Amino acid sequence: MSVSASFDLLLRGGRVICPASGIDGAYDVAVRNGKIAAVQKDILPSSAKEVVDVAGQLVLPGLIDTHAHIYQYVSGRFGMNPDMVGVHSGVTTLIDQGGPSCMTLPGFRHFIAEPAKSRVYAFLSTYLVGGLEGHYYPQLYSPDGVDIDATVKAARANPDIVRGIKAHAEIGGFARWGIRVIEMAAEIGRQAELPVYVHFGQLWGLPESGANGEDADTILTRVIPLLKEGDVLAHPFTRHPGGFINREGDVHPVIQAALDRGLKVDVGHGSHFSYRLAKMAIAGGIVPTTLGADIHGYNTHVPAPAGTPDQHEDEENHPFAGQAKFSLVQAMSSMMALGLPLEQVVPMVTVNPAKMIARSDEIGALKVGMDADVSVLKQRAGRYVLRDNENTEVIADSLLQPVFCLRAGVRFDANAAILPEAVAA
Repeated sequence: MSVSASFDLLLRGGRVICPASGIDGAYDVAVRNGKIAAVQKDILPSSAKEVVDVAGQLVLPGLIDTHAHIYQYVSGRFGMNPDMVGVHSGVTTLIDQGGPSCMTLPGFRHFIAEPAKSRVYAFLSTYLVGGLEGHYYPQLYSPDGVDIDATVKAARANPDIVRGIKAHAEIGGFARWGIRVIEMAAEIGRQAELPVYVHFGQLWGLPESGANGEDADTILTRVIPLLKEGDVLAHPFTRHPGGFINREGDVHPVIQAALDRGLKVDVGHGSHFSYRLAKMAIAGGIVPTTLGADIHGYNTHVPAPAGTPDQHEDEENHPFAGQAKFSLVQAMSSMMALGLPLEQVVPMVTVNPAKMIARSDEIGALKVGMDADVSVLKQRAGRYVLRDNENTEVIADSLLQPVFCLRAGVRFDANAAILPEAVAA
């Protein structure tokens, strides 16, 4: 396209990284009518109605959060405002993990996905009740609470929103019901031809009868054979039993075989995340495919909706407890502090999640003709403290922070109250 054309907006002078296009360097990005109109070097400022100087900043395809909890109010304290964790945190696309079910999906569409300024997709809950505050009511998440046919029907009827299925494989559920729920989730994924995103690590406490012969270290080995290419293993670095690191401190041997046959790994950062275990897993060759933030009302500071339970019976130690503020962009900094370079982290929040939900033609890239979903970040040099919910600290030699994003060409500043502040070492 000739640079003499009139653009609505020009992002000038930044470092553009678009793994899908093979671009990494000093480029300008021009926008017209909400679409990417040009990605070139030295576009004339006079060719645009508005010029934004982004020199010294990172210009990325709109960030994609693969693990959001945004069914606000319906899922109680879990549900965040979508635009708070989305566009106002520098993130253009959110994938809700298990908030809506086949019964509550119409409400999710009408009250969340359609009015949100952020782009919204969902992985449909395996369970009829969806993502309610299930740690209070585990009895709702038994095999009796799953309807395979109804869930497949809902997924097939709503392909514009539903891009996968959410399930849980953890010791609390296995102690109650064994592997049956995961078998049902895998069947839903096969029939709907969608990826299944499986939570590993504890979710529910054990029943009064205890573990009932179940062993958290065997869950991965038993579940992975049920899964297909493209399914997602979540929370690899969980601080709870049942993650990628066994009690001997080794990476489960089944993981590499799973990756070799096409399964994927999502960080699912959240309050489960452990720097200690992440170091072990990465040293064992496990590099995540995608990076979801997993922010919800139990691990960040938002008022609890009136009428929701005041506190968990084990408020200090339950699996969702968290005091370390974070965001998707801060989770990117976490990966870099663990030794992964920026160039390896950017695909985790752009091209890879777009592939995960089979939407590479719509999101995850800065290509001419695509919606102008763009995230602009600053990379602050220095020494910064990052802390997980085991109180383990790592020192990062730089910190990423969101500045603003464009969602279909419309600018949103990164001003969400939940964004963490930099803590100097």
